[in-house]
Amino acid sequence: MKCTGAKIVVECLIEQGVDTVFGFPGGTILNIYDELYKNSDRIRHILTAHEQGAAHAADGYARASGSVGVVMATSGPGCTNLVTGIATAYMDSVPLVAITCNVPQHLLGKDSFQEVDITGITMSITKHNYIVRDVTTLAAVVREAFDIARSGRPGPVLIDIPKDVTASVTDFDIPSPGSVTKKSALVERCDAKIPYPGEEEFDTVCALLDAASRPFFYVGGGVIISDASEELKELAERLSAPVSVSLMGKAAFPSRHELCTGMIGMHGTKASNTAANQCDILVAIGARFSDRVISDPSKFARHAKIIQIDIDSAEINKNIRTEASLNGNIKCILKEILSRVGSRPRSEWNDKIAEWKTHLPAMYSKKTPLHPKFVLETIHERVGDDAIISTEVGQHQMWVAQFYPFSRPRTFLTSGGLGTMGFGTGAAMGAQTACPDKTVVHIAGDGSFRMNLNELATISHYNMPVIIIVANNGTLGMVRQWQKMFYDKRYSATTLDRPPDFVRLAEAFGVRGFRATNEAEFSSAFDAALSKREPAVIDCYMDIDEMVFPMVPAGKPIDELLLDA
Repeated sequence: MKCTGAKIVVECLIEQGVDTVFGFPGGTILNIYDELYKNSDRIRHILTAHEQGAAHAADGYARASGSVGVVMATSGPGCTNLVTGIATAYMDSVPLVAITCNVPQHLLGKDSFQEVDITGITMSITKHNYIVRDVTTLAAVVREAFDIARSGRPGPVLIDIPKDVTASVTDFDIPSPGSVTKKSALVERCDAKIPYPGEEEFDTVCALLDAASRPFFYVGGGVIISDASEELKELAERLSAPVSVSLMGKAAFPSRHELCTGMIGMHGTKASNTAANQCDILVAIGARFSDRVISDPSKFARHAKIIQIDIDSAEINKNIRTEASLNGNIKCILKEILSRVGSRPRSEWNDKIAEWKTHLPAMYSKKTPLHPKFVLETIHERVGDDAIISTEVGQHQMWVAQFYPFSRPRTFLTSGGLGTMGFGTGAAMGAQTACPDKTVVHIAGDGSFRMNLNELATISHYNMPVIIIVANNGTLGMVRQWQKMFYDKRYSATTLDRPPDFVRLAEAFGVRGFRATNEAEFSSAFDAALSKREPAVIDCYMDIDEMVFPMVPAGKPIDELLLDA
């Protein structure tokens, strides 16, 4: 049948199993929004307060569900407002499709009203991007974009469509309703499209593992993306191998498991950081050896042979040289390793790990009227292991990573690679939309929350029962910590002695607001917020000089960590 480009876009989204898109309309994308209106019974649109919030919401939807997130925006400032969200998804390997519309083709390249070269702008932060100039290729482009976004190492793809292409008409066969299935980004794919190691590579790795007396795992977000947490747990238990996690791998392995040593790197635990430099085999699984983990590469895992397992061949030997590597789907690779390696009993190595785990910073037991550790432990006590926790970026983010006992994949949403302040509110909206029956708690610093607090309007309008905890210490806390430790307490532009009052702000948006200055007030406020399936904001007053420890000073070996100021 004859269809416009706009109709083809909407029908292809439905064909790909998309049930929700996030976005903000404008002149060049009006044809697509008209089709969304006509098909509102088949696909839902969430109107956000800002395009950046829409991008982060699509990202959070993808992280929580495992499906491809979709965001839409108009040309010019509409699509440039997506850039931070696209970059955030790119750095954390999140499957995302961004659909933008540009000025008509005869106006391209003429500095027309609201014209930008969004494909040029996003070239370095997408897996692939397109500008579609011919309506007859549009369906194939949309289908290919979804395949690229969800295949291999996932990531964002952008499709830019000039307005005249959305209005053009061509032949298109609409799939029958029974043929439409929701496609996950996480289906196991041990097929020809994905590289798979050879016999000799497996033999080498398994021989190294069998010979190890002090094995140690360093686990990243790739384990979650490949749905390999169960295989990881089984392998760690078989080898009695201690497991450290990166920030992105935080929910890949149960925090309370006896083999878990906690986070590794700049704010990693003593157990993780010390073990990395005393093990004889370090196995990096779905992790990219980022600078926040390895610090000084010449002194990282200096006594160990290193094995790296990753789906992206570009990551292997990029930052750290390996003894052996396995390139391919992590779930499939771990299954194969499990079929080949023997068991290793608990040893003195595990006893050493257990001893290092007892060394905790003094701040963990510090008594203040409202300590981050109390707040996070109280939240977990009330909501359990199934709740989804999102964060912004800063001290509160590290406190969540340190104190919240995650045990299940896809329950921790945070911006790891780009470190995007303003990410978490949108991500919480996306997670709540993807998982409407789950409890979603968003933990923000007062500095980060200011960046996208306009999305309270979205949360309120759609009655998303997100509970927002603002760790309000009146400062840009992580920057202040560096100023205190390394800049002789010159607190340049970090003190936030200014409005708004977050409780009154929440109420202005029609959201319940609570204030907590001590433990009793927080417990009461959180219980009240949790008692109704409605959005809420809890403004939590915390000490301006609350710190994050352990901490490795920049450039130092990771086992030279500071436990206190």
